[in-house]
Formats: sequence, C-alpha cells, structure tokens
Amino acid sequence: MCYHIVPNYYSFVARQVHKVADEIIMDFTDQINLLESKYQKVVKDLYTQLTPIQLLHIACHPNRPTFLDHVLNITDKWVELHGGCAAYDDPAIVLGIESIDGKSYMLIGHQKGRNTKEHIQRNFGMLTPHGYWKTLNMMKYADHHRFPIITFIDTPGAFSDLRSEELGQGKAIAFNLRAMFGVKIPIVTVVIGEGGFGGALAIGCANKLYMLENSVFYVASPEACAAILWKTSQEAPKAAEKLKNTATKLCNLKIADGIIPELLGGARINPSHGGIYSLQFFACVIWSWGMDKDSLLNMRHMKFWVLRGFVEGEHVEPEIKRNMKKKEADVSQVTTDICWGWRRKKTIIT
Repeated sequence: MCYHIVPNYYSFVARQVHKVADEIIMDFTDQINLLESKYQKVVKDLYTQLTPIQLLHIACHPNRPTFLDHVLNITDKWVELHGGCAAYDDPAIVLGIESIDGKSYMLIGHQKGRNTKEHIQRNFGMLTPHGYWKTLNMMKYADHHRFPIITFIDTPGAFSDLRSEELGQGKAIAFNLRAMFGVKIPIVTVVIGEGGFGGALAIGCANKLYMLENSVFYVASPEACAAILWKTSQEAPKAAEKLKNTATKLCNLKIADGIIPELLGGARINPSHGGIYSLQFFACVIWSWGMDKDSLLNMRHMKFWVLRGFVEGEHVEPEIKRNMKKKEADVSQVTTDICWGWRRKKTIIT
C-alpha cells in the first residue's frame, strides 16, 4: 500500500547509516537518532489519520497476528480441544481451555493462515456449519462446567458455498446466536482483525465487546455495500465511511465497550506482541461481574437491547432525479377509463 512508502524510506536510510557506521568505525549517533525520530514522527502522523478503508486493509494484512499467535504468546497453559458432534473438525475455528490463576476459561477464535497453503487449510477463517456445531457443543460444555468464555473474532464471514447452504449454514448460525444469549456464564469477545457478517456475530454475542485499535467490525464489507448501493465496488472507500466499522466509531456508538491499543504501525509490526493486553485483564473484568446467572443474562440482553433504538433526524425532501424516462401508463386504468367514458356516452345518447 502506498501510504507505507515514506516511513519505510526513513527506516531504510537509518539501517544503511548503521551499516556504514559499523564498516568504517565512525560515530553517526546524532544522524541515526535524527532519522529514527523522523521515522517515529511520520509513522505516528500517518497512523492517526488513516481512513476507514485503509484501516480495513491493515485489519486484513497477512502478517497480522492470528488467534493462535495471541493465545500462544500470552499464555503457556493452553489445551486445544477437537471434535464434537459435527461430521468433521472444522480447522477454521480453534478452541481450547486456558488456566489463569488456578481458574479455567474456554477460549474460542477464528483462525486464518500466513500463506496460501495455510489459508486454504484454514479456509481463510470462514466456518462451515460443522464449525458452528463444534463451537455450540463447546459452549454448552463450558456452561456445564462453569468456565467463562473468551472469543476472538477474525473472519470475513461464514463460508457461503453451495454445500454449506445445503447443510444449513443459516440454521447453524441462528442456533449459536440463541445459545449465546442463554448460557449462564460470562462471555467476553475481542475483535483482533476483521469481523464480518453473521459469521462473526455467531461467536460475538457477549457481555462485553472489545476491539483492537486497528480492527473492524461490520455487517457488510465495503465492497459488497458499494456494489449494492452504487452498483460498483469502486465506491468501497465511500461505503467504508458510511458503515462506521472502525473501533473508534463503534465505541462512540456504544457497540464496542473498549479499545485495546496496538503498537505504533499496527500489530503486524511485531506479531508476537499483538495487542497491549493480557488474559489477566479479561479475568479481572469477568470476575468483577460475579457469577450470578440472572445478572449475567440480563447484562447480555440489555447490551443488545439498547442497540435497537435510533433517533430520527430532520425531515429531508427526496432528491428529484432528472432526465428520467416517462412512466408508462397503466394499461388497466386506461382501459377502465375508456370503457367508463363509452358507457357514459351511450347513456346520454339513449
């Protein structure tokens, strides 16, 4: 992407000066510090003025940390679980049990790949119905054993091929949505990349929703939205502005409950670092609520109940379109008028 050229230039020059200084044994400390300060300033200015479509590109960057990167770098007591009542173990969803301070938690997350081979193996993080049934079974397991659930969202949406539709993709998502509003344990969701369509919401009906600084959460991708509204995907930047799918805007709309900061330049700069957070933070949030079943269910229901309201603005007159084709006359109405006129004329003559 073109907006990475300038900071990369300063970084490249700083590395070259380091190399030359080592070869000729001279002190270039001042010059190096000046270049590094310019690099940091340019990167900071750049990443504080990104447009929504640019943030989407960062959220979908191939080097962005995946769910397993986050889990394996912030914990060392992770046991992955497989199987379920589904026909096969969907690799696009990964789940397991994590222990923090002697207490167990169920972690569930979409998993993407790093290269083409891994992307195909993980189906680009898009779940089939088997993946949703697998998730549903593990959520029931966590509910039975009173394990709080932490979900990580990073998917462009559910897999919508013909076979998935035949197996009941919509039904599987609907069952997950219903189940998440009924489990009597705390649920926290973190959007670590992109969260698209019902495929993301199927594991996102939580008591609290947090987003990484450069993540996005949307009901339709900007390209799909532009194709529907303006009949061309070239209007994707305009659609991204209207969708308000960034972490900051969703926090202002009270859809997201908090923003987790990333390293300057995005989490992809250091995949082993991810977001500046730890599972201990979520553990403190979860146990601060208590484990009263009715209170947890009420909190979850109210979070989504308040989102249904909206405030109407001032009345706006519809735009009058010019150079439109004349509306074709209603043939049935014309026929009725002619018949009525003929009958009336015949009555007068008689």
